[in-house]
Amino acid sequence: MPDDIKTLPGAPDGGGMRDTHLADALSERYLAYALSTIMSRSLPDVRDGLKPVHRRLLWAMHQLKLDPAAGFKKCARIVGDVMGKYHPHGDASIYEALVRQAQDFAARYPLVDGQGNFGNIDGDNAAAMRYTEARLTTVAEALLQGIDENAVDFRQTYDGEEQEPVVLPAAFPNLLANGATGIAVGMATSIPPHNAGELCGAALELIRNPQAETVDLLRHVQGPDFPTGGTLVESAEALREAYETGRGGFRVRARWRKEEGKLGAYQVIIEEIPYQVAKAKLIEQIAQLLEEKKLPLLGDIRDESTDKVRIVIEPKTRNVDAAMLMETLFRATQLENRIPLNLNVLDADRTPRVMSLKEVLRAWLDHRHVVLVRRTEHRLAAIARRLEILDGYLIVYLNLDEVIRIVREEDKPKEALMATFSLTEMQANAILDMRLRALRKLEEMEIRREHTKLSKEQKALQGLMGSEAKRWNAIAAEIEETRKAFGDGALGKRRTVSGGALPAIAVDENAFVEREPITVILSEKGWIRAQKGHLPEDAELRFKEGDSLHRLVHAQSTDRLILFATNGRAYTLKAEAIPRGRGDGQPVRLMVELTNEDAVLELFVPAEGARYLVAAQDGRGFIVPGAELLAERRAGKQVLVLEPGKEAAVCVPAEGDMVAVIGENRKLLLFPLDQVPEMARGRGVQLQSYKDGGLSDAKVFTRKEGLSWWLGDRVRTETDVTPWRGNRAGAGKLPPNGFPKSNRFG
Repeated sequence: MPDDIKTLPGAPDGGGMRDTHLADALSERYLAYALSTIMSRSLPDVRDGLKPVHRRLLWAMHQLKLDPAAGFKKCARIVGDVMGKYHPHGDASIYEALVRQAQDFAARYPLVDGQGNFGNIDGDNAAAMRYTEARLTTVAEALLQGIDENAVDFRQTYDGEEQEPVVLPAAFPNLLANGATGIAVGMATSIPPHNAGELCGAALELIRNPQAETVDLLRHVQGPDFPTGGTLVESAEALREAYETGRGGFRVRARWRKEEGKLGAYQVIIEEIPYQVAKAKLIEQIAQLLEEKKLPLLGDIRDESTDKVRIVIEPKTRNVDAAMLMETLFRATQLENRIPLNLNVLDADRTPRVMSLKEVLRAWLDHRHVVLVRRTEHRLAAIARRLEILDGYLIVYLNLDEVIRIVREEDKPKEALMATFSLTEMQANAILDMRLRALRKLEEMEIRREHTKLSKEQKALQGLMGSEAKRWNAIAAEIEETRKAFGDGALGKRRTVSGGALPAIAVDENAFVEREPITVILSEKGWIRAQKGHLPEDAELRFKEGDSLHRLVHAQSTDRLILFATNGRAYTLKAEAIPRGRGDGQPVRLMVELTNEDAVLELFVPAEGARYLVAAQDGRGFIVPGAELLAERRAGKQVLVLEPGKEAAVCVPAEGDMVAVIGENRKLLLFPLDQVPEMARGRGVQLQSYKDGGLSDAKVFTRKEGLSWWLGDRVRTETDVTPWRGNRAGAGKLPPNGFPKSNRFG
């Protein structure tokens, strides 16, 4: 026992106590834990792409003879064997690893063929292992190919009672084909799945040209190929950099198409979602954002999936651009996902390091070369043993009588045979073990044919061992067979579309603002409120006693309304600031600076590019652009300059080519609109002259359509307006019969 260890009374042999610093003891033990985690749990081996738990699962299933052509066995039996013989961990983690290898939406090339409920893309868990069954797939069979031919090293299991492979022969490029993820102590790995046919093509390129660079390999490998499909949206430069350094990431988007409906309506169908995204959680996320009004372009979402993904996206309106709608969803949801690349693996010396694409493929090819050499040596040894026995058999047939005599008469026939015919011990034992039926003449011919065949095979294998070029040609032929087996057909067809770097889609920021139709209601006494939706003009509305409707305006919740008052000022109201509900609202004077003497003349939503005719009681007015009526201050903007004691009388849209004005004296005058100047502010020009009274109403109309006005609940139109035509500032004439006594157009 070392001098620094103190013996303890009653301690077993070798037990004792040693003084040491706590920091040293912790670092020593944590380092041991870290190495165990890195090498025996979290990082895959670059040669077969498997972590220990996966390798032990496949080996245990191979031992149970669960080949692709065999029947299924309960997963509980498989997990029990793995846990009891090879993997001293919990059954839940072992079963989870088995389940993941059986899920066709998680593994690009499943290694386990599952029967029963193994979960789904919605994120639901698999059934308990007592209900499910499993066996190996042809891919797993390729990984195990040659394992019984001394292709790899074996080691003792944790209890020393069994043997397990250190690595599998791996005739399939599993590391990149199925990918891997894991978190160790101080390091992690993240490898997305790829297409096996493309990987085999890149490996063959590397055999033909060992100096090939990443750009040469990327002519074969088009990027990750996820089992759930989708569209890869990365530039060629980003792919090259990621595969050269072994670090990077790949953006993958859901694949969608536009499905046309009736009358211009459409819906978006999502047929593939990004890798490692649970469909149910994705729909829940989108529905939550829709409820929070963070996706204003989206109308509805529903899941119509069966065994195939079909998510239906309905736009808010048919005018929404489908590309813009999807762009907003890609930005806000997991319909676009980033898959990291961190090629951190254990190399052939069990050292963790980050490799490039070329280094990973080179390591796999070198492993296949080692496997080929070991299998060839194993086969040569088996052939040598068999030829040795066959040589002994041929001696029997050449000296049959003497052999029979020795066997019958000698006390020690084995030694006598060896001495008489110069046989080895193996040959002598084989001769003594022969059955009488094997002494037929026909059997002799079969032995000679077998001897000739094995001799030829031995010569060919010796030639293979003597030429590195022949060995690499043999490996290339094996890889070509792997490409045909797993790179063609439905299993090998590429699922992820390489979309390249997508062009930027401009998303209008206003698209993210929630819009909804509202009706703004202004009463005669100046109370204002808003209700959802566009109410009809004749809707029943409730007001305070003695109050009534003044203006009813259809608007959107994002609009800005113009309020034009009798003081000649224009005010701007934000629709979102108008109180909602079925109450009385609030006085408009609390929203803008109006005195008790001022009243609201007009309330409207200005149309883009519209102009308006404003005029005062004295008959003076002008045309003002709608943009000039907007004012951000509560005090508004003085538009119409009034004489003392006068008020604004008119603010109407200037849409047409003629102006109709009628005075309190009931005189009607029509003149061209172009006689009225356009101004931003002022008194304007005289529209109509009066001896007594002032302006009652005005209207802009189109001459060809005629002048119309409301008469009760119907509209009357006068097409022949020649009698009332004149020039601006004229006196006018009495209106046609039937014109309202209120002297207003409606």
